[in-house]
Amino acid sequence: MAKTYRMTAFTRFGNTMSAAMIRLGIGPAGMRLLTVRGRKSGLPRTTPVNLVTHQGHRWLVAPYGDVAWVRNVRAAGEVGLRRAGTTERCLAREATAGEAVPVLRSYLRQSRLVVGPYFDVTPSSPDAAFAAEAPRHPVFLLTTPPG
Repeated sequence: MAKTYRMTAFTRFGNTMSAAMIRLGIGPAGMRLLTVRGRKSGLPRTTPVNLVTHQGHRWLVAPYGDVAWVRNVRAAGEVGLRRAGTTERCLAREATAGEAVPVLRSYLRQSRLVVGPYFDVTPSSPDAAFAAEAPRHPVFLLTTPPG
């Protein structure tokens, strides 16, 4: 049974430290600060995320499930991604379960030590197991808006 995500004081501290590192451009290349408009407040909400590149596309994976930023991305359909002094705007489309399977497998291979306990699969699990897991870990395809 996968572990349930809980925001703790330690998690908040870790997110604050990660955010500071990302603002300075330090740390893993896939780390970004995700900023999305709050679906209820309309205010910008920011959280550190780890993007995954799969088959030439960038994907945003929600390793902890249907958390607030996921619901905000679904409502807004677009996000800001920041690293060091660069911010880019992206459109975000939720992936189908079929699209999510290889992305989740790739993400789990890259981040297993950190997020593995929140998944009921391992990188070597069959595709059917990943397809069953996909609804619990939303995945978004990120694209550059036209113009």
